[in-house]
Amino acid sequence: MGDSLEENYLLQTQVSQGDQQAFRTLFDGYHPRLFQYIFNLVKSKEVAEELVMDVFLKLWLSREMMGAIENLDGFLFKIAYNKSIDFFRAAARDKTIADIIWDRIEIPAQSYADAPLLMQEYEKKLREAINLLPGKRKRIYEMSREEGLSHGQIAEALGISKNTVANTIVEAKQFIRSYLEKHYGLAGLVVLLACLLKEK
Repeated sequence: MGDSLEENYLLQTQVSQGDQQAFRTLFDGYHPRLFQYIFNLVKSKEVAEELVMDVFLKLWLSREMMGAIENLDGFLFKIAYNKSIDFFRAAARDKTIADIIWDRIEIPAQSYADAPLLMQEYEKKLREAINLLPGKRKRIYEMSREEGLSHGQIAEALGISKNTVANTIVEAKQFIRSYLEKHYGLAGLVVLLACLLKEK
């Protein structure tokens, strides 16, 4: 990419006129950052690469407008974000894929005191679900998700087996997910979690 706004604008103008070499320069300059941004959301290299290609395809198909874009960074990352949310919405219609997404993007309980209202509501419901867990199950879940202890560390501290710890955490996650789905619906919950990750 160019080292100045003027150079970048010239590159955009060239792309808008159908210059494939200029488009390649733009692609090479933005691809790594867009890929990392999308990967941080979807947690899949394959999906991230596919969505990056979709971003650039959309850019090429609408190249005539390139010369009028004042903030190319903002424009491309907005497309990338929208593509990622579209992926989550589509995936949420398939329960198997949604299960995979949940396992990848579930986040530990934390405070969203300064975050938007939706995130505060999510934190509230998440905490409600955790507080409804039976005593020992709740403690094991909190030691894992909030204190960051390994299964082995938890097992040693509580005098139980690592398998018991693993099974208890799975059961806790299933209950919490079910509780949250009742309030948000599966599709809404998956999209919400994607938005939460974006804000972290």
